[in-house]
Amino acid sequence: MTDFHPNLPKIFFSKVGNQKLRTAIWRGADKGYGKRTPMLFFNGIGANLEIAQTFADSFTGRDIITFDMPGVGGSPDPTFPYRPWWIANAAKQILLENGYETVDVMGVSWGGGPAQQFAWQHADMTRRLILAATTTGVTMVPGNPMALSKMMSPRRYIDKDFLAKNFETLYGDATSAVGEFSINMIPPSVKGYMFQLAAMAGWSSVPFARRIRARTLILAGDNDHIVPAINARMMHYLYKRSKLHIFKGAGHLFMITRKEEFVHELREFFGEPEVPMPEVEPVQLPSVTASYAHF
Repeated sequence: MTDFHPNLPKIFFSKVGNQKLRTAIWRGADKGYGKRTPMLFFNGIGANLEIAQTFADSFTGRDIITFDMPGVGGSPDPTFPYRPWWIANAAKQILLENGYETVDVMGVSWGGGPAQQFAWQHADMTRRLILAATTTGVTMVPGNPMALSKMMSPRRYIDKDFLAKNFETLYGDATSAVGEFSINMIPPSVKGYMFQLAAMAGWSSVPFARRIRARTLILAGDNDHIVPAINARMMHYLYKRSKLHIFKGAGHLFMITRKEEFVHELREFFGEPEVPMPEVEPVQLPSVTASYAHF
């Protein structure tokens, strides 16, 4: 396995009020005619920005912007509790500071909440919305109690043996995916993880979902132990301009376990031509190696 990786992001800190947020931008290499719309990416709970590398390697034709939540990855612990409206405003500030006025917005799992909030709160900046393995918030149909109980703690990010042992129970995906999922994982702080959980308490997109104008792609796995696929069907009903795709036999991590099908669905939604993508071996990024030195 080589240490060389052709598609590394620029990583830097953004200041939002008194909170520093570690931010990453992958620069699109081949934007095509008219340039493809940049992508704002909201990650799952406890997930550091490097985990988005797999996604960035499949969409090298557009800029991808993401950031670590407070207390996650390389962002310092939160200085105050925060809510989805604050996350949406933080994202807007980061986008404008880096010259982005219009984006496609993608939210995965927990990140689907901030993605929906951004699309509602900053509709003028949102072109299209992608919601993957996510819900409407507190109004969701809950998943498997065993999986949800393990989600309440950040242990799966800290203890890789625990992750491997409980991977299928947690996500509904085969344990063969654990390596690619965890290679760029940085443990969140306990405070950061708890504040992330609390951020979505009582929140729901139901009051405004039908008023979101952006074309929306809703993706789910029918073996997802955390977010049952019925949640995707509910969102498909609520979002007027939406398309639904269910990955048969896939769990919560279909972005990894069904990567080719996932990429195909996104390209079809974006109206992008299929292009040959380079085969990139998963590698641990330099920022992850440096971050682990602190734990």
